[in-house]
Amino acid sequence: MAKLDAAGFLIDLDGTVFRGRELIDGAKEAVHTLQSLGKAVVFLSNRGNLSRAMCRKKLLGAGIRTDERSIVLSSSVTASFLKKHYPLSKVWVLGEKGLTDELALAGVVLAQNPQAADWLVISLHETVTYKDLNLAFKAASSGARIIATNKDRSFPNEGGHAIDVAGMIGAIEASAGAKTELVIGKPSWLMAEAACEALGLPPEECAIIGDSLESDIAMGRLYGMKSILVLTGSAKLGEPRLYEPDIVLDSIKDLTELAKEGILL
Repeated sequence: MAKLDAAGFLIDLDGTVFRGRELIDGAKEAVHTLQSLGKAVVFLSNRGNLSRAMCRKKLLGAGIRTDERSIVLSSSVTASFLKKHYPLSKVWVLGEKGLTDELALAGVVLAQNPQAADWLVISLHETVTYKDLNLAFKAASSGARIIATNKDRSFPNEGGHAIDVAGMIGAIEASAGAKTELVIGKPSWLMAEAACEALGLPPEECAIIGDSLESDIAMGRLYGMKSILVLTGSAKLGEPRLYEPDIVLDSIKDLTELAKEGILL
């Protein structure tokens, strides 16, 4: 196996570190190995229904040391994008508390009713109701532009795979006759830029570790990062790949052995 030289590592969460609420075997030790080697580590996720504070609490509860500055989520990047480029806009949310917390933290103004919204933000909503969808429909039908935290079709959890944001997007686009203008999450340049900024490194000095060919490995290839695919989530051995990873591992826990063998530089 070829050696992999990277000063910083971007680590996906769902399907890489966690499967739902469960910590994947050996994930904690793998992260600790990277940290002990002096590697910069940032956790990078398309989860738009979590805030960085929620994510840090989950990681600390699993015994993984980190701080909020080392967590980049599609929710936080969405909030930063809206505040930077559309500071006066009002936003309606089809999503959960983690997203609204990040929007509030960034100073984004939430609309009082869907008809008053300039933007509709669509994210993962694991307890979505007809009322939630109908209010989002009203926002889009009234002219709100649509931005999505990500467009993943599914994500791995304890029970296998669960529907992700693509399902929410499809419902609103089909009913309102509208189109999503911007998707924030991996593999977008917005996530890549935010991740490299959090690491304090250029893309060529970074490696991304994840379970998704469509988001993790694609982002690595598109922006000049090294990439490591793990088979504990979405990707399966032998399936067609548009983007080839540099290394394929059964699990993130195998990083510990690679470090012992001197493959990680």
